[in-house]
Amino acid sequence: MSAQRHTCDDSLGDNRPDCFRSKEKLKMKTPTPDKFLTIGVISDTHGLLRPEAIEALRTSDRLLHAGDIGDPDVIDALAEIASVTAIRGNVDTEPWASVLPETEIIDVAGVSIYMLHDLSQLDLKPEAAGFRVVIYGHSHQPKIEEKNGVLYFNPGSAGPRRFSLPVSVGKLVIEGVRVRAEVIELEG
Repeated sequence: MSAQRHTCDDSLGDNRPDCFRSKEKLKMKTPTPDKFLTIGVISDTHGLLRPEAIEALRTSDRLLHAGDIGDPDVIDALAEIASVTAIRGNVDTEPWASVLPETEIIDVAGVSIYMLHDLSQLDLKPEAAGFRVVIYGHSHQPKIEEKNGVLYFNPGSAGPRRFSLPVSVGKLVIEGVRVRAEVIELEG
């Protein structure tokens, strides 16, 4: 599968079905040296959106869901917080999920982000393609790793607990040209 090169751009009024919008339209701004943007990252909800996840993501300027959504109500609830860009995971097989792409490219304040559900399906070299961040899910294991100038970020699973893995979400913080990731472990 190769990447579809398009973005969900709030400032342009992007109304594609895979670009979910909050009730109040969010305009993304380029951060100034004294400001930053917070991008909430969630994955593998499998139809369960915990109140703790909503609370952890509440201050986000934008939300990204890296697949295995499980129920469209999850996206609707997230859209109450901020604009949501979502991709389809391997459990998203119902008709409602057919509008979701398998991969997505997002540009936030000049930071190019590539999203896919399963990192083993990555069919490009992110550093050669100019991506600064790769967001993925699937393994349910939170991970932050930098390779060849690219930040690889899996926020873990926010859905039902699997084995002894933590339940978590994540945040990307963009400060000028700097990007950092953090995992937020949830109770439950």
